[in-house]
Amino acid sequence: MSEIPSNLEDVLKDAHLPALMTAMVHMTGDTSWLKADWTPVYNPLSRGDTGLPEDVQADIRKRAAAAIREYLGGKPLQMPNPPTEILRRQMDFVAGAPIPEQYVDFLMDELALKGESSKDPKFDKPIHQEAARRLKVLVIGAGMSGILTGIRLSQAGVPFEIVDKNPDVGGTWLENTYPGCRVDNSNHMYSYSFEPSHEWPQHFSPQPVLLEYFRKVAAKHDLKKHIRFETMVEQVAWDDSRGVWRATLKGKDGKTEVVEASAVVTAVGQLNRPNYPDIEGIGSFAGPAFHSAEWRHDVDLKGKRVAVIGTGASAYQFVPEIAPTVGKLKVFQRTPPWGLPVPHYHEDVPEGMKWTLEHVPFFDKWYRFWLFWMTTEGFLPMVKSDPNWSGPTYAVGPENAMLREMVMESYRAQTADRPELLERVTPNYPIGGKRSVLDNGTWLAALKRPNVELITDKIVRITPKGVVTADGTVHEVDVLIYGTGFQASNFLSYLKVKGRGGRDLHDAWGGDARAYLGITHPGFPNFFTLYGPNTNIVVNGSIIFFSECAVRYVIGCLKLLAETGASAIEPKQEVYDDFNRRVDEANAGWAWGSPHVSSWYKNQFGRVSQNWPFGLIDYWKATLAPNQDDFVLEKAAEPVA
Repeated sequence: MSEIPSNLEDVLKDAHLPALMTAMVHMTGDTSWLKADWTPVYNPLSRGDTGLPEDVQADIRKRAAAAIREYLGGKPLQMPNPPTEILRRQMDFVAGAPIPEQYVDFLMDELALKGESSKDPKFDKPIHQEAARRLKVLVIGAGMSGILTGIRLSQAGVPFEIVDKNPDVGGTWLENTYPGCRVDNSNHMYSYSFEPSHEWPQHFSPQPVLLEYFRKVAAKHDLKKHIRFETMVEQVAWDDSRGVWRATLKGKDGKTEVVEASAVVTAVGQLNRPNYPDIEGIGSFAGPAFHSAEWRHDVDLKGKRVAVIGTGASAYQFVPEIAPTVGKLKVFQRTPPWGLPVPHYHEDVPEGMKWTLEHVPFFDKWYRFWLFWMTTEGFLPMVKSDPNWSGPTYAVGPENAMLREMVMESYRAQTADRPELLERVTPNYPIGGKRSVLDNGTWLAALKRPNVELITDKIVRITPKGVVTADGTVHEVDVLIYGTGFQASNFLSYLKVKGRGGRDLHDAWGGDARAYLGITHPGFPNFFTLYGPNTNIVVNGSIIFFSECAVRYVIGCLKLLAETGASAIEPKQEVYDDFNRRVDEANAGWAWGSPHVSSWYKNQFGRVSQNWPFGLIDYWKATLAPNQDDFVLEKAAEPVA
């Protein structure tokens, strides 16, 4: 029996109350926990405040504490598997409003109350198992998506090998070690749906904690025996005659080796190659100069004159961390980011919340459900372009303008003592047009420090001594840090991919990367990309959700090979073309597709090559299982007698 805290009612003050009440239905079998008077009323920018009077909340916690004591004392769950009509009531209750019917199957699958979901591989028939054993899959990358792919392939009984250039798992969370690096998606959702953690120390955990999570998951599933570390995949080439991929690997000793695989899965992400700006004299600076993604921990910044070029997501995190210790900090801003108010961005998860997650059955499920629903499609209407909008170009519609005003209220409050700063940090583009960041006040507080200067004049040149701006000022510094993002649109830039007839993938793309559902490519059989073109998300959901959906689809393609007896699968050209036409049309209808906005979401042709322009439910549905009619399936060659 778990030890019951003597102050249990106080412990429950830390819990998300609607999720707690919903969990009580399972515990007690009593649906009166869902009564209409207790339905939460949420503020979109709050942390889940319910709108209930404090005395009502106290009474709810008292009743819940009594039920929990009985359960931990040995009383069994009274309704572990509620009938569908009660589950529908629970979902509506936690959401605070009726959930549209078209979302129910999707959300029930995400909720996975019985511990099962559509994402679990089901190679349950002998034909699947026999075919699985004959396959070998090469996975490139051991980060979040690569680990996930390895787990699912293992569960399906498909042999595989993962290759990664780094000495350990973790991907971006291994490589990015700059001060303040952390996730900008709530950790109780930025984690595998099948591997929750009740021990996240903060709501948005820092890099070392995230790295440890992925290491633990990899260890739990015994993945390292499948991983070849410190190895680059230089090329993968499809052998038309034998129907296999031949991959050229290069180890840290410089030696190369060719291995064969039935299928290749790239799990290298979109944000893994640092982007350096096109500035005259770059590389000429005499002092230490480095990109935030390649942080030089051997460079002591204490008391130094430091220049930071760029004010994107990474700079937004590391500038407040280094500002108190450097001597002088010059921050060069081309375009200010939008900071969405999230007051608890750096706050610890209360101990009472951790206890409740660990000891109250189904509470973790319903809490994650609430996070998921509130960020699934909740913000999407606020970044949708209204074709009839005739207002200023810093918004794309009335709801977008309303969201802007909500954020501006936070900005005004933070700059009340420095009104001249407000105009310089206020973007002139719509929220959602570029990547927004999460704001808990640390960014503007850092810019207001006496040793920090925000410079908005254009940089014209880098010199051995520092940075020269368009007004002719020479800014002499000791250290130069680039916070200038990644080569997001340059998909798979390091990898040569040769498909049917030796066709080069990069030649086929012509600098404009596309894929069917972000995953498959005509002319490149059994080749799958995760976090591929047009599978990024802007304001809704977690990228782990997208990866789980995509991996489910990849496993489904392998299963389709087994069921049809085919050896190769690739999308039909017309299916691929139609999908990308619909993606382009839809992207034009969002803030990030606005002609008034330029960002890394758009490639050199001005096309949005990054973002998914539909709802999460649409990706979930599209990736439930591959439609055989979408593909060209090639039968295995008959063996020569």
